Amino acid sequence: MFDILFFFTRFHNLLKRKWKIIPLLDRWIFLELLPPLFFSIAAFTVVSLSLGVIFDLIRKIVEIGLPLSIAIQILMLKLPSFIVISFPMAMLLSTLLAYGSLNDNSEIKALKSIGVSIYRLILPGLILSIFMSYMTFIFNNNIVPIANKNAEIVLANSLGRSFADEQGEDIIFSKKGEIVDPYSNYKKRGVTHLFYARRFFEGQMLDVTVIDFSKRGFTQMLKAKKGIWNSDKNNWEFFEGDILTLIPDGSNTRTKFLSFLYPLGTELTTIAQLPKDANDMNLGEAKTAMELYQSSGNIKEARKMKVRIQEKFTLPIACSVFALIGCSFGVMQKKGGGRSQSFGLSIILILIYYILSFGFSSLGVKGIIIPFFAAWTPVFLSMLGGGFLLKQASK
Repeated sequence: MFDILFFFTRFHNLLKRKWKIIPLLDRWIFLELLPPLFFSIAAFTVVSLSLGVIFDLIRKIVEIGLPLSIAIQILMLKLPSFIVISFPMAMLLSTLLAYGSLNDNSEIKALKSIGVSIYRLILPGLILSIFMSYMTFIFNNNIVPIANKNAEIVLANSLGRSFADEQGEDIIFSKKGEIVDPYSNYKKRGVTHLFYARRFFEGQMLDVTVIDFSKRGFTQMLKAKKGIWNSDKNNWEFFEGDILTLIPDGSNTRTKFLSFLYPLGTELTTIAQLPKDANDMNLGEAKTAMELYQSSGNIKEARKMKVRIQEKFTLPIACSVFALIGCSFGVMQKKGGGRSQSFGLSIILILIYYILSFGFSSLGVKGIIIPFFAAWTPVFLSMLGGGFLLKQASK
């Protein structure tokens, strides 16, 4: 017990020494920023959580008898995904409130009169936003995907659909390769196979359909009850099914089988194990998914994943963008605005930013603009707007 108290005493003293190294002006502004930041995170998290999860859980409790303890557990697991969304919005509202309060009390005017520039005044807010950007990235990349996956498992188990970690539904996969003509030297690269499985469960593909276009003029369709990866023979093995082959002359053949080896590759298993939503993937999983979609010829999904990868960086950067805009508006805010004006302004600015973000993201997914600009254009435009406001505030 004494050792624990000694450790905390030393840690507290160390923090006090480090805190005193920070210039007095910065310490004062940090202390003005932190209370509204915590308030904003709590407020935005509660609002978004209520709209996104709580009402749905209440419906499940009433309609299908979801136990209250399970609902609370799911709520706690979903919490990180809503906290991370609240970070950028909280930076905007907290800077508006803090700097607006300083402006109301004429403290900004007093500091400017003794030679402290606006740029120096907003520096603590920007430093805090950089730290919040880092925290947003850590949460979004390392905590949110794991928490969301566990929430889905807990919910599925509670509804009587217990399954292993490696699972998935509606697995769709296309494979590209060479299409050859069996009667000539004709070769062309294109989609050679289309694969669909109703479910992936404990290493098995269930209710499988494979369409083969690898021979020009021939179409072959395989249907099977299940398929597994045979590591000894390095091929997929399908069980209890039949193969229908359509021949160019209009005839067809049908063959039943108990077991059949088919060369499709290991990508099927990897795709099946990936989350369906890019928001539930970390950066490594998103890059893996993008490479798999590219190799399988699914250009639309690959392009969508490229946009989502860029957005994993733009979400944290939004903290700094919102802080720049919030600081600039705060020092320009008219006296007597108060919290209601700051809250209303922050809602309008957040709405404008996310409308821009959603619009450009959709253009990127459709391929109208490249993924990098689809994700980063709203950030660049907002930074330009924040810079313009800051210049106006410094006059």
